[in-house]
Amino acid sequence: MNHNGLTEAYLSNIATLLSDPEYLNSPRGFASRENVGVSFSIADPRRRLVPSAVRRSNIVFNLAEALWYFSGRSDLEYMTYYAPGIRRFVMGAEALTGTAYGPRMFNFGSTGLDQWASVADLLREDPDTKRAVLQIYQPEELVVQGNPDVACTIALQFLARNNCLNMVSYMRANDAYRGIVSDIFSFTFLQELMARELGLELGRYTHMVGSLHLYEPDVSPAQRLISVSRGDQALSDRMPVMPLGDQRPHIARLMQIEEDLRVDAIRIGASQLNALDLPEYWRQVVAILEFYRRRQYGATVNDDLLDYLHPLYRHMLMNRFPIFSTSPHVKVSA
Repeated sequence: MNHNGLTEAYLSNIATLLSDPEYLNSPRGFASRENVGVSFSIADPRRRLVPSAVRRSNIVFNLAEALWYFSGRSDLEYMTYYAPGIRRFVMGAEALTGTAYGPRMFNFGSTGLDQWASVADLLREDPDTKRAVLQIYQPEELVVQGNPDVACTIALQFLARNNCLNMVSYMRANDAYRGIVSDIFSFTFLQELMARELGLELGRYTHMVGSLHLYEPDVSPAQRLISVSRGDQALSDRMPVMPLGDQRPHIARLMQIEEDLRVDAIRIGASQLNALDLPEYWRQVVAILEFYRRRQYGATVNDDLLDYLHPLYRHMLMNRFPIFSTSPHVKVSA
């Protein structure tokens, strides 16, 4: 199946699982509807958001997770700020293993291989290569008794064709209602980072899944999503274009700011955003993180911050955190 953007692909796959699942099963005791061997493409990977009023997807978490991957991190402290419920996957540890794709991309195995750099170098040397693959899944994950944190992603493949960078992700399994939204956001975000580093245009994204499933507790909200989705499709879901070139210096600076925001050490208004030594694309990400800091620490969200935000980002934030939609001058506690 070919789709223009994530919203279209998301709704199509959920509708199929609701109306015509291949299997009804209960892996590890969790009842689900399942389709096996699912594949679809997204023509415009910058259309990586789902701005549905019903789904209320979390752009803050989407960005935080993608940046966590690209920074090569596995620490739980960072992720629990954006997703407190993630602690249930770590069995008392202070770091994530299967879910943490970053160390596998930038510091893989006993050799500490930087797969990202290797793939980028290979694509520069041989743009027609079929070998530009980032391996994520590791076989030893299966032998950890009771391990809840097993990588859902097997590999990410980059294919440079006709001056465009295409990408194919290979998933052993994917939650069609919840996980797929953040996974495709992160993977297309990585695709664009690699494309900008190599000076290529952004090509097609293809998502291949062994088991695409819908858990039974999500059936009712999924049905409601499909029933009211027509109006949502009129909303823009396309993120702005990343700056050209290697984004690592900008992201390193961004992550310094993120840490200060996460511990409530700094406060950033519109004037400070305009003065940041970052391209506007990354200033917008800082603005999103500042919005979330204010929400977490019970600070005031003023007009200047809301006005600064890109309209799509503002919509996503107000949809996810509707308490702010009644008044831009409202205080809330975490």
